[in-house]
Amino acid sequence: MPLTFLAGLRIVDLGQYLPGPYAAQLLGDLGATVVKVEPPGGDPLRRLGPVDGDGTTAAYKLLNAGKTVVRIDLKSADGRAALEALLAKADALIESYRPGVMDKLGLARERLREINPRLVHASLSGWGYDGPYGTRAGHDLNYMAVGGGLDASGLPDRPVISYLPVADFASAQQAALAVAGALLGRERTGQGSFLDLSIMESVLGWQGMTLTAAARGTLPKRGEALLSGGAACYRIYRTADGRFVTLSALEAKFWAGFCEAVGRPDWIARQEDPLPQTALTAELDSLFAGRTLAEWKALLDPVDCCFEALPDLTEVPAHPHIAARGQVRVSAGPEPLVETLMGLRVDGAPPPERAPLRESDAATVLAGWV
Repeated sequence: MPLTFLAGLRIVDLGQYLPGPYAAQLLGDLGATVVKVEPPGGDPLRRLGPVDGDGTTAAYKLLNAGKTVVRIDLKSADGRAALEALLAKADALIESYRPGVMDKLGLARERLREINPRLVHASLSGWGYDGPYGTRAGHDLNYMAVGGGLDASGLPDRPVISYLPVADFASAQQAALAVAGALLGRERTGQGSFLDLSIMESVLGWQGMTLTAAARGTLPKRGEALLSGGAACYRIYRTADGRFVTLSALEAKFWAGFCEAVGRPDWIARQEDPLPQTALTAELDSLFAGRTLAEWKALLDPVDCCFEALPDLTEVPAHPHIAARGQVRVSAGPEPLVETLMGLRVDGAPPPERAPLRESDAATVLAGWV
């Protein structure tokens, strides 16, 4: 069932790869009409990685579901005119070019205001529009590093790369929120706005607690904080059959319930051991290595102690809770798409669904935008 919160609003998506297209897709999930404008050769994500039998990657199809895709050569006068015609009737533009590229295309902020003074223009770049890194190249790993998302995470001897790319998805959600807010603000002012959004700063915005601890000299070493592996009650453990389980019994009642269930009430008081709890962690390592995943689930699933098995990715769609909530759609055929829907329900309705992307042309789109 589609949502209608943003029904009637038109979004032009000039993004490529992940952040911009995902931001536009989220607005589409909320009911907006999204038209994705691509160069004649298409979004490079169409071919980045293994392609399906149709010559297109699964990632591209997943990130652009629900959209109408048109191809326009923005380096030609006719192409720019076609895009300007779309923008004149659009409510928001999302693009993810480096600062300066829109100017080179003849679509500087001043020109966009001339075309449509009510347009909300969201520019989602790596570093933002000013500062010494404004036009510097980058990808998720770089933004995570500079934005503080790597140093405190990972193993004691090194940070680790998160997967999927955290900064890309975080910045997309931030962009969608900013566009929705700007569209609401436009209802009061009648004017559009320019939104300068930085992928790096979406990660930086989460770092107040870690930066404060670092400034005070109280930040534990990597892998030794309460939530990064230093506490025995909050870790990932390996089972006898090589699977993994998660334990996050932070509250005393959960930890006590776990200890009682595994027959180790003597561990209850040790939750207060100084961090890192190396000795207690080693004892839990040995404990969990003594039974299979199925055996641990049988013992601990009924216990209120924040225990969960770690499913491998092939098991996630069929997880009983995920399946019951209808959050994943798996298409049929030899090349299935596993689509994860927006985690939102309104008045008890199921999560909003997305139609497959469809190809069209600018003239056809404009004919429907009366």
